[in-house]
Amino acid sequence: MKFVDEVSIFVKAGDGGNGLMSFRREKFIEKGGPNGGDGGDGGSVFMEADPNLNTLVDYRYTRRFDAQRGENGGSKDCTGRKGDDLVLPVPVGTTIIDAATQEIIGDLTKPGQRLLVAQGGWHGLGNTRFKSSTNRAPRQTTKGKPGESRDLKLELKVLADVGLLGLPNAGKSTFIRAVSAAKPKVADYPFTTLVPNLGVVSVGRFKSFVVADIPGLIEGAAEGAGLGIRFLKHLARTRLLLHIVDMAPLDESDPAEAAATIIEELARFSPALTERDRWLVLNKADQLLEEDRDARLKAVLERLGWDGPVFVISALEREGTEALSQEIMRYLDERTLRMEEDPDYAEQLAELDQRIEDEARARLQAMDDQRALRRAGLKNAGVDDDDDFDDEDDGDGPEIFYVP
Repeated sequence: MKFVDEVSIFVKAGDGGNGLMSFRREKFIEKGGPNGGDGGDGGSVFMEADPNLNTLVDYRYTRRFDAQRGENGGSKDCTGRKGDDLVLPVPVGTTIIDAATQEIIGDLTKPGQRLLVAQGGWHGLGNTRFKSSTNRAPRQTTKGKPGESRDLKLELKVLADVGLLGLPNAGKSTFIRAVSAAKPKVADYPFTTLVPNLGVVSVGRFKSFVVADIPGLIEGAAEGAGLGIRFLKHLARTRLLLHIVDMAPLDESDPAEAAATIIEELARFSPALTERDRWLVLNKADQLLEEDRDARLKAVLERLGWDGPVFVISALEREGTEALSQEIMRYLDERTLRMEEDPDYAEQLAELDQRIEDEARARLQAMDDQRALRRAGLKNAGVDDDDDFDDEDDGDGPEIFYVP
């Protein structure tokens, strides 16, 4: 099944039913009077977060959704039936945006959370409503109001505690295989990972966290090189970033330069995202001798001016991965406890989260504008190409998966 994290759809709420003009006509009853009933309200359109979904592929080919119209009123003062509401399930972590105004209507981050996106039309009134002592045979009715219609954009950002950053072949997928039950594809060529992968890491009894692996970045990703930066939005809701660096690259490139490249591309996507807590993880330590490890580690730290947490691991041999997982769990627990005890700290994190969301939203909107130019035949040299592999490709591809 194809992984889809952005779609555009059109929703239309049901129109209200019309009121009926009718008069009572029965044997032996003269001038029975008006008995036209009201119409029914139109159905509304809701979005609901469904924890069993992990992709927006259901909305890739069906783009229009209409709620049921309210029935017209009936005689004998019968009210028309109300139109059924339309509930559209989406994955947890979906942002609903009005395509016309770019207003964020809502963010579905909790299972079962429901959001009204189009209000059903109000019912029309039958002629019974207009009778009075001076108007005993009213012939007035009202029509039902039209339901709201909207062009919507749905954006999915995966919900994970920890996000993995790194160049292609840095060992991110190998790491997630080592610490969780997830089994993403692993191979000895770049861009093996084409879509985000999620895995649940169990640490001790009743303790776990979710880690997200996104496709690797390369230099120039902000301009569309490689797979571009379209998947960086999935890191916007993480609480900790792991910057994984290959200590022994096959092309004998400089690990320090590789680490600096990722930080630069991250800053170009969202300066606020670089303020997120980030740990440096040097992978593939099993490929080096002890003295070479120390030299590579020192070079990377000096090049980055790094003074944060540093870990040296071998994801393939699972060397140091358990200790790293324990440290991550300890950090997440302490972070949660501090947020509960220190309102100022919680407020700072909330402000940072909002800045990251705003910058990511602005960046994604710029990408959408460039995509529209390309499709309109106005593409120029400054337009990103990172969106190309998501275009009308009907073939089956991998999808995001969540393995407990």
